[in-house]
Amino acid sequence: MAILDVIEWFDPSGRELVHRVPEQGSGEFRLGSQLIVRESQAAVFFRDGKALDTFTAGRHTLTTANLPLLTRLISVPFGGNSPFRAEVVFVNLKQFTDMKWGTSQPISLRDTDLGMVQLRAFGRYAIQVRDPQHFVNAVVGSQGLYETRDIEGYLRSMIVSRFTDLLGEMSTGLLELPRRFDELNAAMRAKLHDDFGALGLSLRGFFLESISPTEATQRAIDERAAMGAIGDMRAYLQFKAARALGDVARSGGGGEGAGEATSMGFGLGAGAGLGAMMAQLLAQSFGQGGLPHASAQPEGAGETGTPPQTVEQAFTALEMLVQQQLAVPQAERDEILRQLAALEVELSKPEGDLAAIKNLRKAITERWPWLVEALEHVFRQPPVERAMAAAARRFLQE
Repeated sequence: MAILDVIEWFDPSGRELVHRVPEQGSGEFRLGSQLIVRESQAAVFFRDGKALDTFTAGRHTLTTANLPLLTRLISVPFGGNSPFRAEVVFVNLKQFTDMKWGTSQPISLRDTDLGMVQLRAFGRYAIQVRDPQHFVNAVVGSQGLYETRDIEGYLRSMIVSRFTDLLGEMSTGLLELPRRFDELNAAMRAKLHDDFGALGLSLRGFFLESISPTEATQRAIDERAAMGAIGDMRAYLQFKAARALGDVARSGGGGEGAGEATSMGFGLGAGAGLGAMMAQLLAQSFGQGGLPHASAQPEGAGETGTPPQTVEQAFTALEMLVQQQLAVPQAERDEILRQLAALEVELSKPEGDLAAIKNLRKAITERWPWLVEALEHVFRQPPVERAMAAAARRFLQE
């Protein structure tokens, strides 16, 4: 192997954090060799696995003056010019500004307006090696070269974990988050400072580019925006009931019953109330047999009942029932509706979690036992049974 008289490194890709010379094993050096370190680099000199010194920008002649520890590690039979085996690890000190992060799975957040919501977020950040010797020893190890992609996955997981924790601490609604981007960016830089420092890195910038709701959450936002009644559970519930009636009519799945619902929905006079539509919807959704505390249900309404076609339709009927319980304070009814909405969202998700569904249902029935029978009716409806079966299959596959 040739003796390395000039040691230098240039990164044509612009993505390498670390480059070892030679890339495999160690090379033959001798005192008097020239080490060239560029402005955006540092060079850590190793022998026998030990870091002897770190060189900054400039041309360095390897001597016992700048490598005093070397004199104890090599013999000097040829006037100090004998070759010895060592390696140099070049560390790129430039700022890497195009680092990306994002949530691979939605983050669940309790929202003051929408109940339980799920969101995704992504952005960019910049890093720089702050302590070359520590970074090489703690992260890179003995690799010949180390690129940003080799550490990007780990940093992304760290960022998402801290971001989730920050959202939980802030207790801010989803609709309030966009105007707090600067505050979130500053808080994330503070949270990640020590984590990056432990790796020998410095976080030079952090930017949250977007926070977006999942499709299910976006539907809830759109519905409430369309109603112009965010936070008004009664108005929102009436809107859902009207839409569910329209779905039943369009499906044509109930024969005579569906026709009755359609004529009732569109033929009401000015003196008719919304209660009749609610009762008809309950009858069609749950069939004959009724639900506890239901009121204003017309005689025979359940005889030609049409089962709900979606999870949302099944829960809309139950939500209408809850809203009719005038003996229950409105604030408590609103809380029940929020809990039911969270359960509905979890059941409607393509990747609904079985344990989360069971916990939400248990929390509702333990707090409001009078809803046990009603929820049992809901969970016997075909779309809800299908959602539970899918969640159970996913649970068994995990």
